[in-house]
Amino acid sequence: MSDYVITPPPAVTVPVAGGKLFPVRRVFCVGRNYAAHAREMGNDPNREPPFFFTKPADALVTNGADTAYPTATANLHHEMELVVAIGVGGKDIPAADALSHVYGYTAGLDLTRRDMQDEAKAMRRPWDMSKGFDASAPIGEIVPASQIGHPAAGRIALNVNGASRQVGDLADQIWPVPDIIAALSKLVALAPGDLILTGTPEGVAAVVRGDLLEGEIEGVGKVKTRLV
Repeated sequence: MSDYVITPPPAVTVPVAGGKLFPVRRVFCVGRNYAAHAREMGNDPNREPPFFFTKPADALVTNGADTAYPTATANLHHEMELVVAIGVGGKDIPAADALSHVYGYTAGLDLTRRDMQDEAKAMRRPWDMSKGFDASAPIGEIVPASQIGHPAAGRIALNVNGASRQVGDLADQIWPVPDIIAALSKLVALAPGDLILTGTPEGVAAVVRGDLLEGEIEGVGKVKTRLV
């Protein structure tokens, strides 16, 4: 007889290269981590302490599955990102030790209800629902760092219906992965299973139902989904 009063939710996992699964605990995201994207959003790109927001773990869309176009928006934007998978937890992690806490990397998308976010910003309200909605984070297969190392440079790009939308380089990040991990671990104790989306380059734009999104990060992997 179960001790639960309701059926427990299913575990959230992301496929790992080689056939295993990565169990997901939490999903953190870094805002405005590429100078050109900061400018296109009307912000000052000067280096400032990174800020973070979150998505629910069950917002992930895996295995190239279709993504349902969300309700309550008429301006859904794509944001192509490097995703870091944490394998070893810790708090107040020094940047010099941060990469030893990384299990692996993948490519992901931070989908954003931009109209909802703009309205929330204008009214000085939280913008959680513009970022943390259902199916807001399509993600590719995680590749262990033991296989690919720790990418600090490399092309990051997104095509929509075969046409180029975003092109950048991981080297253009204002805050590289070790600094992101160090800063975030001062705010929360990181744990195995945490994912960190590390920000998007310039070129974010609206997508509509039927669009095919195909992203790739050099030396890391791909993410693919169709909006339906």
